[in-house]
Amino acid sequence: MKTISCMKIDEQLLKSYSAEIKIYKEKEFIFREGDSPSYYFQIMDGSVKVNNYNEEGKEFIHNILENGQSFGDPLLFIDKRYPVNAITLKPTTVIRLPRKNFINLIKEHPHVSMEMNACLSHRLYFKMIMIQNMASQNPAARITGLFDYLKSYSECGDTHSFNVKLTRQQIADLTGLRVETIIRTIKKMEKDDLVKIHERKICY
Repeated sequence: MKTISCMKIDEQLLKSYSAEIKIYKEKEFIFREGDSPSYYFQIMDGSVKVNNYNEEGKEFIHNILENGQSFGDPLLFIDKRYPVNAITLKPTTVIRLPRKNFINLIKEHPHVSMEMNACLSHRLYFKMIMIQNMASQNPAARITGLFDYLKSYSECGDTHSFNVKLTRQQIADLTGLRVETIIRTIKKMEKDDLVKIHERKICY
């Protein structure tokens, strides 16, 4: 499956529009659910988890992003607050550009806007596919839909090139399946050559 990587804007271009570099500690919030979007964020080094919690306090992980990837972009174009949190998983360096400056950048550099539209459309496509698969009674279809969606954020296009950075429990939470079902289905997917497992890490 060919993928389009999460949109990355040249760091020198961002700096020319007054972007700043900010360093976050491990497990630090970059933004919280309910905050107003104020910046375009792009990871220079580190790892960021995008999540939220339900009324019972159960965590729902939307994605885990790494070097060169951006997050929170769609909210810069609409008057809505963040429905998710962005939390660092380890010490992380982020380059961030104020919202007004970001809008000026894409107006003055149409190719950036076109590339971003392609990236957002790609994400939306795989999000819809994932939602369709979640309605399936077939556990492998649910898991495949989730993995395809997560992989769509990466530059990994080859089979078994994408490292799934989720625990079995997190996969269960995201697919609505029991963790025992996840373990059993992943083993069957390995036999069918849909995934590779190395030191308990899943490669899709």
